[in-house]
Amino acid sequence: MSDDEVAFYDALAANESAVIAMGDDKLRVIAAELITQVRKSVTIDWTLREGARAKIRVMVKRILNKYGYPPDLQDEAVKTVLAQAELLSACWAEG
Repeated sequence: MSDDEVAFYDALAANESAVIAMGDDKLRVIAAELITQVRKSVTIDWTLREGARAKIRVMVKRILNKYGYPPDLQDEAVKTVLAQAELLSACWAEG
């Protein structure tokens, strides 16, 4: 896994119930898809534009639903993934 994927995996695995319910391998697959899709979707000013943030939030929820991430844990996971995306997108812009 790349460093970016590890960051998203850690965001998803922050809730131990999710790790138990989903399993390690499935969380890795979700992290890989999240990094690919979020990276494609972020723009330079996405953190400042609520419309852009909302679009990414919906995309993250769809990916979590696709893989059966526990619905009661999704809101917290989405917040954590968006926070990671904010940190990583600064590095992506520099790269």
